[in-house]
Amino acid sequence: MEIHYILCPSDFSEASAHAVDQAIVLADAFKSKIIALHAVSPLTSAVEVPAMDECRDRLRASFERATKAGIAVDVEIALGLPVHRILDRASSLAAGVIVMGTHGTSGFERFVLGSVTEKVLRKATCPVLTVPPRAQATSRLPFRHVQCAVDFSEASTGAVNWAISLAHASGASVSLLHVLEWPWHEPPPPDMSQLPKEQADALLAFRRYTEESAKNRLESLLPHNVRAVQTVAQLRNGKAWSEILDVARDEHSDIIVMGVRGRNPVDVTLFGSTTNQVVRRASCPVLTVH
Repeated sequence: MEIHYILCPSDFSEASAHAVDQAIVLADAFKSKIIALHAVSPLTSAVEVPAMDECRDRLRASFERATKAGIAVDVEIALGLPVHRILDRASSLAAGVIVMGTHGTSGFERFVLGSVTEKVLRKATCPVLTVPPRAQATSRLPFRHVQCAVDFSEASTGAVNWAISLAHASGASVSLLHVLEWPWHEPPPPDMSQLPKEQADALLAFRRYTEESAKNRLESLLPHNVRAVQTVAQLRNGKAWSEILDVARDEHSDIIVMGVRGRNPVDVTLFGSTTNQVVRRASCPVLTVH
């Protein structure tokens, strides 16, 4: 996989600073060029040139480590609403990925992405890597373990390709995860002894068939022909977003990769309830692939 351009918006916050770190690692791994963008949304109709120059200097300083490492960085200051400027630049640039921070580390704020990040997530047509604040993060750089959530949609197939590419570039392992959401809360499973034997047997047979089918489909996605990438496929039962976060915590995942389905009005509003919950609650970066 090739990533020619990485768009990294910055508002000079601590969350943005951590996103810069992730962008630099990606750019180094994929030999990409970083487009560092700061959008100025003035309260007045005019912006003083010195103020613009100051923003440009601050932005350039934020990416100094990248330039010292030989990574190409273009520093851009845009006038206008941040969401519009980010989406417009991502489109005109044909960005391979947008890397940006989330905000909030505790309490209610933990579940608030920040209006700019959330709107970019909803509307961007390229993959978006959301990065939690450094104080909340548990990930390591470069990545050592990549988790990829799979629901067998077209989007999640693209997510698998991204996960494998990230792992290959950083020497990480990959865990493909599929969560089965049964019509009962687990644990515990229903008491089969309370059901008529014929119904209980049919239910158990259906469950075995579903699990076996999902396992076979998941294993078929494993890249047997890719060298130096350790992969594993696993099934979990329960609520998808909760299981994804639990596995990420238990396996010390450094990044979660997941697909986002469709662009219908419901998806635009929620961008997928599972994705919504994972992005808001994860303590490691989350890459959403449309």
